[in-house]
Amino acid sequence: MGKRTTSLSALWIALMLALTGCSGAMIPSDPLGTLEEVTGGTLRVGVVDNGQWVKLPPNRQPQGLEPDLVREFAANHDAEIAWNRGAEHELVMDLKHEELDMVIGGFGSDTPWTKHAGKTRPYVESRNDHGETVKHVMLTLMGENRFLLELDQFLLSQQVNP
Repeated sequence: MGKRTTSLSALWIALMLALTGCSGAMIPSDPLGTLEEVTGGTLRVGVVDNGQWVKLPPNRQPQGLEPDLVREFAANHDAEIAWNRGAEHELVMDLKHEELDMVIGGFGSDTPWTKHAGKTRPYVESRNDHGETVKHVMLTLMGENRFLLELDQFLLSQQVNP
Protein backbone atom coordinates (compact mmCIF):
# COMPACT_ATOMS: atom_id res chain seq x y z
CA MET A 1 0.00 0.00 0.00
CA GLY A 2 1.32 3.43 -0.91
CA LYS A 3 1.67 6.48 1.29
CA ARG A 4 -1.35 8.12 -0.30
CA THR A 5 -3.60 5.09 0.27
CA THR A 6 -2.50 4.89 3.90
CA SER A 7 -3.24 8.60 4.41
CA LEU A 8 -6.68 8.28 2.83
CA SER A 9 -7.44 5.22 4.94
CA ALA A 10 -6.40 7.04 8.10
CA LEU A 11 -8.53 10.03 7.13
CA TRP A 12 -11.52 7.77 6.42
CA ILE A 13 -11.15 6.04 9.81
CA ALA A 14 -10.84 9.39 11.62
CA LEU A 15 -13.97 10.67 9.86
CA MET A 16 -15.96 7.55 10.75
CA LEU A 17 -14.88 7.78 14.39
CA ALA A 18 -15.86 11.44 14.53
CA LEU A 19 -19.28 10.73 13.05
CA THR A 20 -19.81 7.78 15.38
CA GLY A 21 -19.01 10.04 18.32
CA CYS A 22 -21.72 12.44 17.22
CA SER A 23 -24.43 9.81 16.95
CA GLY A 24 -25.31 9.96 20.66
CA ALA A 25 -25.88 13.70 20.65
CA MET A 26 -29.38 15.16 20.47
CA ILE A 27 -29.73 17.37 17.44
CA PRO A 28 -30.83 20.08 17.75
CA SER A 29 -29.28 20.53 21.16
CA ASP A 30 -29.77 22.69 24.22
CA PRO A 31 -26.31 23.75 25.46
CA LEU A 32 -27.92 24.77 28.78
CA GLY A 33 -30.26 21.75 28.92
CA THR A 34 -33.46 23.82 28.99
CA LEU A 35 -35.86 21.14 27.73
CA GLU A 36 -34.36 18.60 30.11
CA GLU A 37 -34.60 21.06 33.04
CA VAL A 38 -38.20 21.97 32.19
CA THR A 39 -39.41 18.39 31.73
CA GLY A 40 -40.55 17.24 35.16
CA GLY A 41 -39.27 20.53 36.60
CA THR A 42 -40.16 24.20 36.31
CA LEU A 43 -40.82 26.34 33.24
CA ARG A 44 -39.78 29.93 34.04
CA VAL A 45 -42.02 32.28 32.03
CA GLY A 46 -41.85 36.05 31.79
CA VAL A 47 -45.26 37.63 31.13
CA VAL A 48 -45.94 41.05 29.66
CA ASP A 49 -49.48 42.44 29.90
CA ASN A 50 -50.84 42.80 26.36
CA GLY A 51 -54.60 42.64 25.76
CA GLN A 52 -56.06 39.30 24.69
CA TRP A 53 -52.61 37.73 24.47
CA VAL A 54 -51.69 38.12 28.13
CA LYS A 55 -53.83 39.65 30.90
CA LEU A 56 -52.31 40.15 34.33
CA PRO A 57 -55.10 40.49 36.90
CA PRO A 58 -53.81 41.59 40.33
CA ASN A 59 -52.98 38.71 42.68
CA ARG A 60 -54.11 36.08 40.16
CA GLN A 61 -52.51 33.82 37.59
CA PRO A 62 -51.94 35.28 34.10
CA GLN A 63 -54.90 34.89 31.78
CA GLY A 64 -55.32 35.00 28.01
CA LEU A 65 -54.45 33.12 24.88
CA GLU A 66 -50.71 32.75 25.48
CA PRO A 67 -50.81 31.75 29.18
CA ASP A 68 -53.33 29.04 28.22
CA LEU A 69 -50.93 27.75 25.56
CA VAL A 70 -48.02 27.82 28.01
CA ARG A 71 -50.08 25.90 30.60
CA GLU A 72 -50.80 23.16 28.06
CA PHE A 73 -47.17 23.03 26.89
CA ALA A 74 -46.01 22.76 30.52
CA ALA A 75 -48.59 20.03 31.26
CA ASN A 76 -47.30 18.06 28.26
CA HIS A 77 -43.85 18.16 29.91
CA ASP A 78 -45.02 17.53 33.49
CA ALA A 79 -43.68 20.97 34.40
CA GLU A 80 -44.73 23.52 36.98
CA ILE A 81 -44.80 27.15 35.83
CA ALA A 82 -43.06 30.02 37.59
CA TRP A 83 -44.71 33.18 36.23
CA ASN A 84 -42.62 36.36 36.30
CA ARG A 85 -44.42 39.63 35.66
CA GLY A 86 -42.56 42.66 34.44
CA ALA A 87 -41.76 45.21 31.81
CA GLU A 88 -40.85 43.87 28.39
CA HIS A 89 -37.24 45.10 28.40
CA GLU A 90 -36.59 43.74 31.94
CA LEU A 91 -37.98 40.31 31.11
CA VAL A 92 -36.01 40.08 27.87
CA MET A 93 -32.84 40.94 29.80
CA ASP A 94 -33.73 38.24 32.36
CA LEU A 95 -34.14 35.84 29.43
CA LYS A 96 -30.80 36.89 27.99
CA HIS A 97 -29.15 36.26 31.37
CA GLU A 98 -30.72 32.77 31.62
CA GLU A 99 -33.08 33.67 34.48
CA LEU A 100 -36.13 32.77 32.35
CA ASP A 101 -36.86 30.07 29.79
CA MET A 102 -39.33 32.08 27.71
CA VAL A 103 -41.24 35.38 27.55
CA ILE A 104 -44.78 35.88 26.28
CA GLY A 105 -46.76 39.02 25.58
CA GLY A 106 -48.29 39.04 22.10
CA PHE A 107 -44.96 39.65 20.35
CA GLY A 108 -44.95 40.09 16.58
CA SER A 109 -42.37 38.29 14.45
CA ASP A 110 -40.79 41.69 13.74
CA THR A 111 -39.93 42.12 17.43
CA PRO A 112 -36.71 44.06 18.00
CA TRP A 113 -35.71 41.63 20.78
CA THR A 114 -34.16 39.01 18.49
CA LYS A 115 -30.71 40.37 19.33
CA HIS A 116 -31.22 39.05 22.88
CA ALA A 117 -33.67 36.17 22.44
CA GLY A 118 -34.66 33.33 20.19
CA LYS A 119 -38.18 33.29 18.83
CA THR A 120 -40.65 30.64 17.77
CA ARG A 121 -41.99 30.43 14.28
CA PRO A 122 -45.17 32.46 13.86
CA TYR A 123 -48.03 30.35 15.23
CA VAL A 124 -51.00 32.63 14.55
CA GLU A 125 -51.78 35.84 12.69
CA SER A 126 -53.93 38.78 13.73
CA ARG A 127 -54.61 42.32 12.55
CA ASN A 128 -53.39 45.35 14.44
CA ASP A 129 -55.29 48.65 14.83
CA HIS A 130 -53.98 49.76 11.41
CA GLY A 131 -55.27 46.65 9.63
CA GLU A 132 -51.76 45.22 9.19
CA THR A 133 -51.08 41.52 9.63
CA VAL A 134 -49.11 40.59 12.75
CA LYS A 135 -47.51 37.16 12.91
CA HIS A 136 -47.22 36.18 16.58
CA VAL A 137 -44.22 34.51 18.23
CA MET A 138 -42.97 33.68 21.71
CA LEU A 139 -39.45 34.47 22.89
CA THR A 140 -37.04 31.82 24.18
CA LEU A 141 -33.49 31.51 25.41
CA MET A 142 -31.05 32.13 22.58
CA GLY A 143 -29.37 28.93 21.35
CA GLU A 144 -31.65 26.45 23.18
CA ASN A 145 -32.72 24.90 19.89
CA ARG A 146 -34.12 21.62 21.19
CA PHE A 147 -36.45 23.52 23.54
CA LEU A 148 -37.36 25.91 20.73
CA LEU A 149 -38.12 23.05 18.32
CA GLU A 150 -40.33 21.34 20.92
CA LEU A 151 -42.22 24.60 21.56
CA ASP A 152 -42.56 25.27 17.82
CA GLN A 153 -43.98 21.81 17.19
CA PHE A 154 -46.43 22.23 20.05
CA LEU A 155 -47.60 25.70 18.89
CA LEU A 156 -48.02 24.58 15.28
CA SER A 157 -50.17 21.64 16.43
CA GLN A 158 -52.64 23.97 18.18
CA GLN A 159 -55.76 25.52 16.69
CA VAL A 160 -55.20 29.10 17.84
CA ASN A 161 -57.96 31.65 17.23
CA PRO A 162 -57.16 35.21 18.31
